Formats: sequence, C-alpha cells, structure tokens
Amino acid sequence: MKLLNGTEVITKPYREEDAEEIVRLIHRNFMEVNVKDYGEKVMAALSAMHDVNWFKGVAEYAHVYVFWNENKIVGVGSISSFWGSLTESILLTIFVLPEFHGQGIGSYIINILESDELFLRAERIEIPASITAVEFYRKKGYEYKNGIKELDDEQHYRLEKFRINS
Repeated sequence: MKLLNGTEVITKPYREEDAEEIVRLIHRNFMEVNVKDYGEKVMAALSAMHDVNWFKGVAEYAHVYVFWNENKIVGVGSISSFWGSLTESILLTIFVLPEFHGQGIGSYIINILESDELFLRAERIEIPASITAVEFYRKKGYEYKNGIKELDDEQHYRLEKFRINS
C-alpha cells in the first residue's frame, strides 16, 4: 500500500520477535497521543500494564497484522473472536507510529482487519475506542454500542458494526 506521501507500507504476519518493537509503538501512542485525552499518570499506568508478555498473550488468541515501512514497524492491528463467539468479533490493539498518523495507515489497518475471516464470519464486530480514536472509527462505520455514548470502566467508548452475512 502506498501512503499519501508515496511511502510504501507492507503487511506481514506477526512474529514473536516483533513484540518488543510493537509494544514500544503502543507506548509511544499512549505517551505522545492518548496522553492529551487521559493524562500522563493514566497513560504511564497503562504502559506498565501493556508489556511484551501482555502483547504475546494477545497474539496467542488474536489474528495480529504488522505493518512495515522498510525495516520499521509503523502499525499494528488485531482481531479476535469476542469471548469465543462464532458470530461476534472484536478489533484490538490498533496503533500507528505517531509520526505516521494522518497518512492512511489506520484506514489500511481497518481494511485488512475487515478482510480477516473473523470479521467476515461475524454478524457483529465491537471495538473499544479511546477518546482519541472514537471519531476515526465512527468514520469507518462503527457506531456507539446500544446507542450509549459514554465511557466504560476502562475509559473506552464501546463501538460496534453489524454486518449481514451472505
């Protein structure tokens, strides 16, 4: 995929050796981007909880896609069954390297996740959206779950999209 500035981004399957770089990318988003909506204390605590072992755990149950520009990971996204359901899935860990924000990688990640078998088999797809990202996901067709526009206990908006399987 070519970005708006002509830069090439390629998608590769997750490998365990990618975990450290992915976690650094996530932490940078927490501390450089999400910090504006949540504050430094909350983001530092979240960063401490989201370590390499946490991410390796996610990779055990989710389909993880890694997005590369040359030799650098510039994005990550994953999809999983929603609590083991065959008809519901959840989008997780969608992050783009801060200096690549606004160049189309986030939309590309959503497109890749929405072509995954776990999305295609689902009737309903949920996403826990940060304050920072909620409008981005709404532009991608996700709406407030049950019409409720308020933060949950994890300080996310719960969004969902319904699909009609053919």
